Amino acid sequence: MVEFETVKAEEVKFGKNNFIEVARKKAVSDNEEREFVSISRGYYLPDGSKRWKSSITLPDEKEKREKIAKLLKDL
Repeated sequence: MVEFETVKAEEVKFGKNNFIEVARKKAVSDNEEREFVSISRGYYLPDGSKRWKSSITLPDEKEKREKIAKLLKDL
């Protein structure tokens, strides 16, 4: 069984009630522990709670994250 822990998360709000969450997470199982970066899009319900629409997981390797960040900046 794999459990997920959020190490750190930050949000960028946009539109009326939407957000992008960028988070460092940890997948923990009996055999190993791996960190990764997650980018999720979500929205707020009228009561203020969060719901997520979609998510993408990025590799933890610094070089790959830097390349992805450069591609986003250059768009």
